[in-house]
Amino acid sequence: MPAVSRISHTTRFKEIQKFNPSYSPTTLTQYESTRTGLRVVVVDQAGPKINGFFTLATEIHDDSGAPHTLEHLCFMGSKSYQYKGVLDKLATRAYSNTNAWTATDHTAYTLDTAGWEGFAQILPVYLEHVIVPTLTDAGCYTEVHHVDGTGNDAGVVYSEMQGVQNNQAELMDLKSKRLLYPEGVGFRYETGGMMEQLRVLTADRIRKFHHEMYQPKNLCLIIVGQVDHANLLDILDDFEGTILEDIPRPDAPFKRPWIDSVQAPALENSVIETVKFPEEDESSGEIMISLFGPGCTDNLHSGAMMILLTYLAGSSASVLENTLVEKEQVASAVYYSFESRPRMVVQFTLSSVATERLEQVERRFFEVLTETAAKPIDLEYMRDCVRREKRQQKFAAESSGQFFADPIIKDFLFGNRDGSTLQADLETLKVFDILETWTDGQWRYWLKIWMLEGPHVTILGRPSAEMSETLKSEEKARVAARKEKLGDDGLKDLERRLAAARAENDKEVPQEVLERFEVPSTKSISFIDTTTARSGAARKMGTLKNPIQTVIDQDDDLRLFVHFEHVQSNFAYLSLILGTEVVPVPLRPLLSIYMDNFFSTPMLRNGKQIDFEKIVMELERDTVDYRIRSGRAIGNSEVIVVQLRVEVEKYQTAIRWFKDLMRSSIFDLERIKASTTKLLADIPDEKREGSSMMSSAELMVGTAPSSIRRACDTLVKAVYLKRVRRLLEEDPNTVLSQLQEINNALAQPSNFRVLVIANVEKLQEPVSSWKTLTEGLDDSKALNPLDNRLSRLSEHGKNPGNTAYIISLPTIDSSFALVVAKGPSSYDDPALPALMVAGAYLNSVEGPLWTAVRGTGLAYGTSLYRHIDSGQLSLDIYRSPDAFKAFAASKEVVQNFVLGKTEFDPLALEGAISYIVLSFANAESTMADAAESSFLRQVIRGIPKDWNNVILERLRKVKVEEIKTVMKDIFLPMFEGKTANLFVTCAPIMEEGLVKGFEGLGFKPEVKPLSFFQDDYGLKGEEGEDEDDEDDGEEDLDDEEGEVDDEEEREGEKVEIR
Repeated sequence: MPAVSRISHTTRFKEIQKFNPSYSPTTLTQYESTRTGLRVVVVDQAGPKINGFFTLATEIHDDSGAPHTLEHLCFMGSKSYQYKGVLDKLATRAYSNTNAWTATDHTAYTLDTAGWEGFAQILPVYLEHVIVPTLTDAGCYTEVHHVDGTGNDAGVVYSEMQGVQNNQAELMDLKSKRLLYPEGVGFRYETGGMMEQLRVLTADRIRKFHHEMYQPKNLCLIIVGQVDHANLLDILDDFEGTILEDIPRPDAPFKRPWIDSVQAPALENSVIETVKFPEEDESSGEIMISLFGPGCTDNLHSGAMMILLTYLAGSSASVLENTLVEKEQVASAVYYSFESRPRMVVQFTLSSVATERLEQVERRFFEVLTETAAKPIDLEYMRDCVRREKRQQKFAAESSGQFFADPIIKDFLFGNRDGSTLQADLETLKVFDILETWTDGQWRYWLKIWMLEGPHVTILGRPSAEMSETLKSEEKARVAARKEKLGDDGLKDLERRLAAARAENDKEVPQEVLERFEVPSTKSISFIDTTTARSGAARKMGTLKNPIQTVIDQDDDLRLFVHFEHVQSNFAYLSLILGTEVVPVPLRPLLSIYMDNFFSTPMLRNGKQIDFEKIVMELERDTVDYRIRSGRAIGNSEVIVVQLRVEVEKYQTAIRWFKDLMRSSIFDLERIKASTTKLLADIPDEKREGSSMMSSAELMVGTAPSSIRRACDTLVKAVYLKRVRRLLEEDPNTVLSQLQEINNALAQPSNFRVLVIANVEKLQEPVSSWKTLTEGLDDSKALNPLDNRLSRLSEHGKNPGNTAYIISLPTIDSSFALVVAKGPSSYDDPALPALMVAGAYLNSVEGPLWTAVRGTGLAYGTSLYRHIDSGQLSLDIYRSPDAFKAFAASKEVVQNFVLGKTEFDPLALEGAISYIVLSFANAESTMADAAESSFLRQVIRGIPKDWNNVILERLRKVKVEEIKTVMKDIFLPMFEGKTANLFVTCAPIMEEGLVKGFEGLGFKPEVKPLSFFQDDYGLKGEEGEDEDDEDDGEEDLDDEEGEVDDEEEREGEKVEIR
């Protein structure tokens, strides 16, 4: 057992253990309070950010939603700060952002701060909100659920659950939990809350749950970053002294959630059940298979399960994915996931399965597992899986603070209190060395006992158009009956009650409370420095003089554009950026197939064709990861980025892979058919998402056919790929030759820009190694200009106005709105500093928009964005019970500032600057992020590397009158029908009311189905080919390696959503 020692004579916190992971320049220190039992784990890690995860083990045995509602209500005020929003107002000033999540087994409150000084300032205030919140009746009424003066349900939590309760994933997951766990086991329940139970949940029930679970002995503070330990323990000592009278006695008996609870019994038999979900397109459903695994604190056995899952379903070369997706094409993907539990839950998901074949494909899944267990395991590939997982663990430890947070949370929930399980889990990676020695017999035994001999639960998700209509009519009848019962007087009483609750919640925070907290100095923020160097065509951007440039200059130069960012890392991040202007516009929809096929295609070597499975296996052996995606993450969605991440010793190997992938790949007919089938199978799922379909419709209207984002959108793929599928049967050579034409156009040195992020001093021949890629190609042509999103807007996008659409989707229960207007298109625009401050001011948590929209239950979130690359601004309303009301409230906020009805708060303006500083730190929180940001500024945006420092000086000089001017001239036009484009997706029951509402504000909305926005790019189909495309959304150019790139190109100050 780790040694236990006291930190000092003054602190009441004892040090349980301290150790350095062998694979990361990190120190973990674990403390425990001798007074309250509060636990702390500090992960010392270099970087500008301090990330806090304040985690409570939370267990409940009902679907009331008390854990979730409590997570929201803790932000409504505390014992010493009895004002809604005070925590976030203070956090914004201290370069901080708060958030929280509710999982089935825990609730975590997060504090992300730039620099220790700001974190230390907010920490005790935040902890008081968690341990001693106000939990008022008024707060519960507005934040959880209420009925408004029109008789409709509202409330932030209610709106959130309304948006997800009846979707496919939630319905299937809930049914699976009900079958896996009996009554009385906490993992069975919906901790987010079911709508019918949220409607009757009381404030007393929430308070009771808080009293039971929110005790210091049930709280673990996980803090990642550059931490002042002595200062931290002083703060916590002082904080504990302020709460002793408010908490249960620290020595009172306490039942540890999940550990001292009834444990889940083993499943007696396998179960298969069908769950219907609302969807008018009944062509495809989903299969979810769940089973129990080993205990999550058993590192060896849980590690073995993780490797086995990778072997079975980790890539297109793995057993299940290769058989069911690539060869038999009965599903678009086979995903796996696992939940850390006393007995872990392993879950497989087979997506986009033909509805009539759900039962058959489920049987086939287990047939494949049985066949796999009956023959020898491919030990070479299995060991590659082990080695790759080990590399990825090392990589994640270097590149993400979250890497350590997740296992620490798991240990807090289920591990030994003496710290032994935490140390065993994180100190070394020896478990992978053991697994590398496992034999064929051990792996097959493992597969049999857990996946074949153990019972499982299968849920068949079946789409139902009838259910969609039933839900709509039942909801309409329920609300109508309530209105009739209440009558006019009852509705007026509810309106008065809501107004009273809002008045109580919205008491102004006294200025003296905020003034006690000064804005911390930015000197405590340790921004990561990178060193830029250039070779080849990149030298035309300017001459650099630094030690790394000297290293580059000592190597033989090439004409190829190569941009280096030097960081201290054991890995090399290589990106090949491909311009797309060279691709003929009519062929750009084929880029979705090109990218899906990129890593999973045969290759020609020495005149011999190598099967794609071998290519994938070799890629996995040589890399940490690989992907192809749009350039959204680097600020330009109109380019394509191929990325390889490797150990620094594999630098030249990675370059050879770029050459082989771009120049030796073969467009094989069967592989192209498989990609097309897979992409088409995903379309019904993609069309079920309200937010993405809203964005998709805007993309189809606001961008020109030349845009690759548009060309690869779901609303193009839905029709275009069906025609391609037919062509692959009737005239396959045409499609194959077009794909080859695309590749020939992309694979030219004049179309290449290379980004290398690495410890350049460790690279062998950093420049001349790239000759491998360009040898034999014509490199005499000038570098092509970067593709420009602004030039790929349609007339509607360039000149917004008089365009409004409302699209009803039977798969959603709420509404989403997107409004687009003109904005600055240059980083030199004189209005930009004032625009940035205005946006940060309006968007801040507990700021004007938050208070007017989320604070009143009108939407789960609303945010303003600026898009310099397209010269646009947008307003995004997310998951609202009435998007029109949320829009109208947002308009009133801006209008009141312009008209002088609302005064600007000087302290909040200071907070807006701090918010922007935090956004800079967020964008550069790791070495790789800082390097990529440097490239984005210099190469993509054409602005100086130190632009953040330059603009920050300008931001501090912005005057209130300048902010009012940009609000009037740039923001207000977003709310006018003549100068903005409006796109709304909603539940069918909301359609009529939304049309009427927006018409009242001067918009002229047209009600259209999704099929109205589809585009076949001139590839005509046969009669009846598109009959199932009547209601269908968006998928952007996603990562191809089985994971979607979720990084937003929008660069506005977006509020994180709790």
